[in-house]
Amino acid sequence: MSPNAPAAAGPRTHEMVVVHRGLRREARLLVELVAAVAPGDTARARLLADHFRTYRLGLHHHHTAEDANLWPPLLARVDLEADVVLRMEAQHDRVAATLAAADAALPAWEAAAGEAARDTLTALLADHRAVLVEHLDEEEAALLPLAARYLTAAEWNRMGEDFAAHVPKPKLLSYLGMALEEADRTERRALLAALPPPVRLLWHTIGRPAYARTTRTLRTSA
Repeated sequence: MSPNAPAAAGPRTHEMVVVHRGLRREARLLVELVAAVAPGDTARARLLADHFRTYRLGLHHHHTAEDANLWPPLLARVDLEADVVLRMEAQHDRVAATLAAADAALPAWEAAAGEAARDTLTALLADHRAVLVEHLDEEEAALLPLAARYLTAAEWNRMGEDFAAHVPKPKLLSYLGMALEEADRTERRALLAALPPPVRLLWHTIGRPAYARTTRTLRTSA
């Protein structure tokens, strides 16, 4: 390479921070919204149960994409920092366990919207949020700098490609909305610029208004 040639662009690790912002918000809102459901309001319980399943699916595929595409190349290249990567793997297991516990408690509340079942589910969702936030905070502080140092842009991008390949297509625009909701103008521009033009068009014409309707319905008490 010529000494005057521009350096290859590195991985856009800040996009992970934007995604994490959405995950933190949704985990918090699930606790608050479920706790506010009146006993016996089964319609509201079904609505929030479906939202939890959407959230769980997105988080599951986000983490499996990291498991498949981040940890192996990092472990092959880091030395003293390998403990950070191994800790991220262990935290994924803890997050998955809290999601499974909430999912197991969901049907009883969804069926009758009972007060005791609601309170049990709320406590489990609060546990999940605590474990998730601990993981996201450490991932941003300790893992993303390693990814920026040791991974190429192409390797980093495989994570998003993996996510898009495994998530049901109708859900992709919803997850994009979750990520974009609290993004600033620069972050929003960068995330959308990385998408194929047809996807950007779908977002602006279908995804954005649909996401706005969904959030209004979810966040407005009956």
